[in-house]
Amino acid sequence: MALTLRDFRPSDAKPVADLRRAALRFLLATPQGVAWQIAAAPPAKRLRSLVAVRDGRVIGQINASLLHDSNRPGQGMATPLVHPDHRGHGAGSALLAAGEEHLAAVGAGHAYAWTVDEPGSLAFAARHGYRPTRRADFLRLDLAHTALPALPAALPPGVRLCTGADFGADPRPLYEADAEAGADEPADVAADAVTYPDWLRTTWENPDLDLGLTTVVTVDGEVAAYTLAATDGRGRYLTAMTGCRRAFRGRGLAKLAKTDALHRARDAGCTEAFTGNDTDNAPMRAINRGFGYRGCGGEVRHVRELGRK
Repeated sequence: MALTLRDFRPSDAKPVADLRRAALRFLLATPQGVAWQIAAAPPAKRLRSLVAVRDGRVIGQINASLLHDSNRPGQGMATPLVHPDHRGHGAGSALLAAGEEHLAAVGAGHAYAWTVDEPGSLAFAARHGYRPTRRADFLRLDLAHTALPALPAALPPGVRLCTGADFGADPRPLYEADAEAGADEPADVAADAVTYPDWLRTTWENPDLDLGLTTVVTVDGEVAAYTLAATDGRGRYLTAMTGCRRAFRGRGLAKLAKTDALHRARDAGCTEAFTGNDTDNAPMRAINRGFGYRGCGGEVRHVRELGRK
């Protein structure tokens, strides 16, 4: 049967999650997370989600949206995903063309996309006029068989370990820390305009976020560092973000947060931990090497000016 593209439907959540796990083995994907990502997208994001269908099966998907959480206008994102068994037959090109058309229609002048760091994907990006800008490494830790660093016998004065659940009544302090740390992450387009309502919708209320495994470090009652934890119910744990507020950096608090979160994850029955680092993020890369994380894949960020090939 011919390939068809159509808008995402709620019933596509499971096949899209299955597709993401097959295409991006180093990330987590759950049906509830896929559905939430689309349903909870802020209006300013102008998200359009499409699926590619052949023989009644979802074989590809793309989310095309504006990078609305940046102070730089006119920036968009559209990364096509195609199941490994169905590549090379036009689905990726069709999805990308549709995604670019949507971005141009909502005012984006540039389209960013991630590609898996392997020859076929990089060649696909080049053929479609995209140029590489930066690389990210994905790392895996065998939680079941790797010794974790011990937590300190006593915390420094004023330092306390909390969980995300401790902030259930008022998560704003965690938002403020996440917004500050996220704005400082190496990136082509900084996420420096994240609003509290959008953060609540897209991060705090994400069903894949595990508040019990999320660790928050406070100093004299103020949020200083944190690790956001995501799980998929399959024994896989993902560090969604680890950050430290500027005033508290250089004191080992981000490492403390991640150490505590990994212990919590293992105690909860998680057997694999995943994380990712931009290659320019030397401090976090060093911390992860110390935990025993090892490379399991990579992605390359690309960009194209819309209207040009």
